[in-house]
Amino acid sequence: MDYDFAAWAGMALRWLHVIAGVAWIGASFYFVWLDNNLRDPDPPKEGVKGELWAVHGGGFYHSQKYMVAPAHMPDHLHWFKWEAYTTWLSGFALLTVLYYVGAPLYLIDPAKHAFTQPQAIGVGLAFIFGGLLVYEALCRSPLGKNGKLFGVVWFATLTAATWALTHLFSDRGAFIHVGAIIGTCMVGNVFLIIIPNQRRIVADMLAGRPVDPRLGLMGKQRSVHNTHMTLPVIFIMISNHYPAISGHPKAWLLLALISAGAISIRYFFIQRHFGRIRHEFLFYGAMLIFGATAIASMKPKDRVEVSSPVPFTTAQAIIQKHCVMCHSAAPTHPGFAAPPLGATFDTPAHIQTYAPKINERAVASTSMPLGNETGMTQEERAQLGAWIKQGAKIP
Repeated sequence: MDYDFAAWAGMALRWLHVIAGVAWIGASFYFVWLDNNLRDPDPPKEGVKGELWAVHGGGFYHSQKYMVAPAHMPDHLHWFKWEAYTTWLSGFALLTVLYYVGAPLYLIDPAKHAFTQPQAIGVGLAFIFGGLLVYEALCRSPLGKNGKLFGVVWFATLTAATWALTHLFSDRGAFIHVGAIIGTCMVGNVFLIIIPNQRRIVADMLAGRPVDPRLGLMGKQRSVHNTHMTLPVIFIMISNHYPAISGHPKAWLLLALISAGAISIRYFFIQRHFGRIRHEFLFYGAMLIFGATAIASMKPKDRVEVSSPVPFTTAQAIIQKHCVMCHSAAPTHPGFAAPPLGATFDTPAHIQTYAPKINERAVASTSMPLGNETGMTQEERAQLGAWIKQGAKIP
């Protein structure tokens, strides 16, 4: 019996990554909501900045936030960190298994840059950890004290990195590395600032030393950064399902617009926590995302047009040359033991059934073949698209 270890490892890591991500994002969203919904205690309580009563699952909960720290260290103190660490570790393992071990298939696009596998991995790691260094430098600079200006500069930095990556790597590889940069900065906030600062607060309390309130403020700042970066990184996680975005010639711009829209929508909900209803941020977010869809629907200037009828035999020959090595009941490509998503193009009927998907991934975008490994030309894509537009008729 053939055992496809890579496929099972990828599935297990992806599953773990999603579960851990749900736990981390859920906790992050909850604490941002909680912090923004605290009310002054009534009657006032020494050291307590705010409190909240809530009901969930048939029970009542009473949460209190201290201005610096409680007078006495509680016997049981839960540290919210492993959700973040597990998300990053599983994500980096998945990146390694799929995009680094499988770099020739998923990461390298010879039409953009003919990297060797070690070179591609090195460039990818340089962007990820270089991005973390740039982010930390910005946070620790005077710019970090101006939240709005910092956000603009960091967003521009990420957009520049996205532009560069989309000109170096495959469509999917570029987007996933942008997500890895953001995710690494987010977990870096937990690992480098939030948890160490909390440990210093605990140590000072146990030693009877005064607690520096700046430690908590620094952690709050990084937590706010994380909540604004959450929606863009989630979109990037699922972006391989949207080749019209990731495979577009202006993919970097589309991702920037969608991310800006997501940040605006997230900000609407943050304001709503305070009881401030700012519908304009929903409108801005919707307009930015709509603008991205409008750009994505435009035909590229270099798109080849075919006016004459294209027979099925021509379309079938193109599919045989560029697609069947993977999309077959018995794939010949060494990277696949089974056809991706179960899609097979072995017979005319199969090709006709999957014509809309073929159009989406190989004509409207260039996401297939992966990394354009087989060198599908614009003329071939145009011919394939013309046959599909003519009704995808078979003999």
